[in-house]
Amino acid sequence: MKKYLHQLLALILTAFALLTLFLSSSVIFDLFGIRAREGNYVSFVVWANFLCSLAYLAAAYGLFRRARYPYRLLLAAVGLLAAAFIGLMLHVNAGGLYETKTVFALLFRTTLTLAFAGGAYWVGKQQQT
Repeated sequence: MKKYLHQLLALILTAFALLTLFLSSSVIFDLFGIRAREGNYVSFVVWANFLCSLAYLAAAYGLFRRARYPYRLLLAAVGLLAAAFIGLMLHVNAGGLYETKTVFALLFRTTLTLAFAGGAYWVGKQQQT
């Protein structure tokens, strides 16, 4: 089972990446009327999610290839999401428009990305032994 954990993690990460890519690009490019349904979205948060989706795809590819870099890439994504969260809090404190769900979604995404990074690190360590 350990032999296939990197593939399982890569598949889950790929699914999450594609979902994130679809949702963020739909808001950015106003596809399928999603932008209107999102309400008061915060542009830089959407762009951070979009960039993270690309990092997720690259990390998933690295996991499939059993490369060493995926956890570093995922930690960079955590850093980007943390910066976006700080920016969001500054935006909120300045009286900017936002949706409450954005705060919770960003916290969830950051936590999940950190879990993916931990999983990628652990899988990488397992490959070395």
